[in-house]
Amino acid sequence: MTTNEQITLARDCEAIQIPAGNKILLPKGTPVIITQTLGGTYTVQAPAGLLRIAGNDADALGLSGAMVQLAETSAEAAPAAENGEISEDALFERQVWGVLKSCYDPEIPVNIVDLGLVYQCDVAEIPEGSKVSVRFTLTAPGCGMGDYMREDVKSKLLTIPGVKEVDAQVVFEPQWNQAMMSDAARLQLGMM
Repeated sequence: MTTNEQITLARDCEAIQIPAGNKILLPKGTPVIITQTLGGTYTVQAPAGLLRIAGNDADALGLSGAMVQLAETSAEAAPAAENGEISEDALFERQVWGVLKSCYDPEIPVNIVDLGLVYQCDVAEIPEGSKVSVRFTLTAPGCGMGDYMREDVKSKLLTIPGVKEVDAQVVFEPQWNQAMMSDAARLQLGMM
């Protein structure tokens, strides 16, 4: 959802400045325009610049609850075992990647997987369940949104049944470039 309509905040609301990553408090009555609603967060243009507002503050925008859009996982997309059945491990891994596709760069309306930001994703069994380790980068090394994106990845992965631990790390080697984007991302951004 994007609008060109100006919305007035219904209450005070915490926001994160993009790309600096600084927390600010937007007072009730602040005019904003929603520019992106993906992955359960809102990117808005306000007098203070481009900002990210958490999904649990949707009511401040006059919306009725967080619009979390988790990517759908599909059995057809998971690799099949030799007998034609899909293994539980393959389904679980597909679910992990599906959840990662629900995480978005706050400035670009493409998920972090299709942007090519996820460099590594491993699942390991631990005594309590599973541990997911993710290494991802940012589109710009100086972007201050790394901590917020890391927490978004971590909190969403922890919603998967059986995931008991998540190690999400922002890395900068190799440095990201547009060639790392999927064809779907290029098409979505009008680069094809």
